[in-house]
Amino acid sequence: MKPNSPSLYERLGGEAMITALIPAFYVRVLADPELGPFFKHTELEKLHTMQREFFVMATGGPITYSGRPLAHAHHGRGISRHHFALFTRHLVETLLDMGVTQEETDEVIQRINAVTNEIVGVSY
Repeated sequence: MKPNSPSLYERLGGEAMITALIPAFYVRVLADPELGPFFKHTELEKLHTMQREFFVMATGGPITYSGRPLAHAHHGRGISRHHFALFTRHLVETLLDMGVTQEETDEVIQRINAVTNEIVGVSY
């Protein structure tokens, strides 16, 4: 990326896009019979807040993620690579449905994939 090029966050549409993305994405995730049970006892408002922070930070936006370290938040939950793949598939579908280009969607997924080991417990 060139020094004065817009960040991925800016190219996606900034705060407005991320704010719309999170609930649309979780509609899909929660409806998935394999992923929904992971969120059975989760306070959705807090989840949306943490995910918004994470996505803004991961895409180069102006917010720092304030949640627990990802490895700690996901430790012992039984999340496999298969579950992570389902999760990212829903993210891809949501991004594309919201008009994000394939190139930018791929860039988002590349950044999300960078934390796979923390989510699936391989980082311990």
